[in-house]
Amino acid sequence: MTCAELLIRLLRDRYGVDTLFGIPGVHTVELYRGLEASGVRHVTPRHEQGAGFMADGYARATGRPGVCLIITGPGMTNIATAMGQALADSVPMLVISSVNRRDTLGRGQGRLHELESQRNLVAGVARFSHTLLDPDGLPEVLARAFAVFQGQRPGPVHIEIPIDLFDAPVSPPREWSAPTIYPAAPDPDGLAQAAQWLHDAQRPLVLLGGGCVKAPEAARELVTRLDAPTATTINAKGLLGDAHPLDLGANTGLPAVRKLAREADVILAIGTELGETDYDVVFDDGFALTGRLIRIDLDAQQLVRNQALSLGLVGDAAQAITGLLAHFPTPLDKQGTARASMTREALNLAQDPTLAPFVPLCETLREVLPEAIWVGDSTAPVYAANHLLALPAPRHFFNASTGYGTLGYGLPAALGAQLGQPQLPVIALVGDGGVMFTLSELATAVEYRLPVVILLWHNHGYEEIRRYMDAHGVERLGVDIQAPDFIKLAGGFGCLATRVDSPPELARALESRPSDGPLLIEVDANAWMAWCGDNATAAKEPV
Repeated sequence: MTCAELLIRLLRDRYGVDTLFGIPGVHTVELYRGLEASGVRHVTPRHEQGAGFMADGYARATGRPGVCLIITGPGMTNIATAMGQALADSVPMLVISSVNRRDTLGRGQGRLHELESQRNLVAGVARFSHTLLDPDGLPEVLARAFAVFQGQRPGPVHIEIPIDLFDAPVSPPREWSAPTIYPAAPDPDGLAQAAQWLHDAQRPLVLLGGGCVKAPEAARELVTRLDAPTATTINAKGLLGDAHPLDLGANTGLPAVRKLAREADVILAIGTELGETDYDVVFDDGFALTGRLIRIDLDAQQLVRNQALSLGLVGDAAQAITGLLAHFPTPLDKQGTARASMTREALNLAQDPTLAPFVPLCETLREVLPEAIWVGDSTAPVYAANHLLALPAPRHFFNASTGYGTLGYGLPAALGAQLGQPQLPVIALVGDGGVMFTLSELATAVEYRLPVVILLWHNHGYEEIRRYMDAHGVERLGVDIQAPDFIKLAGGFGCLATRVDSPPELARALESRPSDGPLLIEVDANAWMAWCGDNATAAKEPV
């Protein structure tokens, strides 16, 4: 078989890849030979950035790597932003691209799609980037990629194949099954020391990040036995389930949780960067840990970043949680539930004037679509939901407001999530500014009949940047942008669309959503705020 045929066979038969995201080009035509007959689904976005975001959403919703086929040159520069987002959030993504013929690489001859070194270009947004120079080396380099996904901190991997190798003859491997790779387990002596510190602690605190999403049941059991208030990052939202008495949500950037963190004498942080977009959302460096910090992470370098470390263990979060559970056969009594309850009361999120208008929005979406996956861009409802929303399981809430923080993520990532989890409803939370970055992916949603609900918060410009300009005494410039008529525009794509101004109208729109295509719901921010002001009620618990 040819190198291109072997690639598809390995992806399908060795690694179980069932979906590829990509836009065919003259440099990737040979990759498509026989693809239709392979049974692997190919999804065509309208921009390579959309392909990357779809692969990202697919990976986060399923736990399996998202895979892209990308053309040389502009295809790679287009997808680089999506790779940056995936790298920041440790999302497994495989980007397979073409590159010019081997005898022309680096020669600056003005070849079609030529870059001096596209491998160097994308190396900064990938765990590694490899140029395949020997077609018989393809199985090995693919194995390296999936070893990263399974055995270390995941992220994007880039493999480029010169176009003169696509039809090169190769010998199929003798073994089609994939090797089993287990990530490293934390040192038993280190776990024993961590357990002793937690036994002796008077005011323990637990911080759980996205690295823990593979072990939700064990994580819930561990925090229960530790009797420790627990904060989760945005990527770990839902890890403790609904209404867990020790759950503080993703609120470590707010004063009440910061106070609890300063007072904690032992802090256990597992699978979290302790980065500013989760722990310092007001960007004042005010999140401080003064107690003994225990960190567990797959990445040894991450252990010593952002906060002063007392004890570090390198290893898999799920294995660490299971290992720690063995040291606590019976629950401790650390007054954790009372401490967590007092902190939640002090947060008083529903009465926060910035968050309060979004309480009925979150409530309505939860009531009508209780099992939905929420996928967000950087927009006001997403910022609010980061604090307000509690969900029954992980992998049901992710967005681009953390880490890399790119705009345009929400819509295509929601489509990827829907393709990966077709049995679940999916909500895309987007703003009128950010959605314009990837609005063309509405065509993809319509073509593949994806029943995604696109809730478009229309606040007539870049509201977050307007507030920053106002707060810093900078005259507004470039933020009051012209918006299209989104209802008509959606209709032009063949997408059903409606406009709502209140929670009752939103509920009715959601209840009548189609099952065979997307629905765009435009919410006028000013009208919604006015309705909430006129219908203010007593404070409710976060939903």
